[in-house]
Amino acid sequence: MASFKLFAVWSLSVCLCLCPFSASAQLKQNYYANVCPNVETIVRNAVRLKFQQTFVTIPGTLRLFFHDCFVQGCDASVIVASTPNNKAEKDHPDNLSLAGDGFDTVIKAKAAVDAVPSCRNKVSCADILTMATRDVIALSGGPSYAVELGRLDGLVSTAANVNGRLPQPTFDLNQLNALFASHGLSQTDMIALSSAHTVGFSHCGKFSNRIYNFSRQNPVDPTLNRNYATQLQGMCPRNVDPRIAINMDPITPRTFDNVYFKNLQNGMGLFTSDQVLFTDPRSRPTVNAWASSTPAFQSAFVTAMTKLGRVGVKTGRNGNIRRDCSVFN
Repeated sequence: MASFKLFAVWSLSVCLCLCPFSASAQLKQNYYANVCPNVETIVRNAVRLKFQQTFVTIPGTLRLFFHDCFVQGCDASVIVASTPNNKAEKDHPDNLSLAGDGFDTVIKAKAAVDAVPSCRNKVSCADILTMATRDVIALSGGPSYAVELGRLDGLVSTAANVNGRLPQPTFDLNQLNALFASHGLSQTDMIALSSAHTVGFSHCGKFSNRIYNFSRQNPVDPTLNRNYATQLQGMCPRNVDPRIAINMDPITPRTFDNVYFKNLQNGMGLFTSDQVLFTDPRSRPTVNAWASSTPAFQSAFVTAMTKLGRVGVKTGRNGNIRRDCSVFN
């Protein structure tokens, strides 16, 4: 009897440990091999065509993936359009700066997949976004890697769910670590994923406090490289339209590389949340290591992206495959 009770307690413990991860357990490479074997090629070709039309495809898609996974998990809920009865995630203030080209990339890739009769309505928007993100990273010079697939699309998308779920440009290391840890991501993962700022742009209003009114003693953030601060002031003068776009990486803004970390070493991180990765002694060794080794950085980035792609995966009755990525079935 005692041994039975011990077994029962052990079984319960195993269940409690494994159940939270059961959804992500369904993810696997080549998930669509039997229903849509060429899906990755179809998506890759659609993404490449979109990229040839505009470079914004790269950062737009990459940011879309991050913002999707951090709110309710990787379920394409960020792509859903608002209706008169529901204000969706994409219309939350933190998501209004998401580039339309990111949404368009997924929608066009979905159309390309569904144009193949055997694939129609068999591949989720969440998986298409995951594949497209991998493809834009490779197109901009970053690593190509095998993606896990098998996500369903979410059934809920509300702006209220975005509150407090996305990292802010003013975050310090403790705030960044806490937010990423809530998704099962380590400090190393967080630093790797922050490198997404090596491509794309931000807007003057997101960092103007660092170049004009950082503090009473220091109007300009003292961790900013002085020459870089002057350049930013020239591109974002006082009272300029806060929506003016600025490259986040001033050196290689169109290449996914480890120059992001070299910029941090030189005081050229655009956001407080970027520069703190170097100024805080707890994260500085990682920045230094990846600034000097592209292979080490890329390996860590692929690991972090894979882990991020497992966050909040929908299965069974918690999701479905949307016929239109922007509208619930």
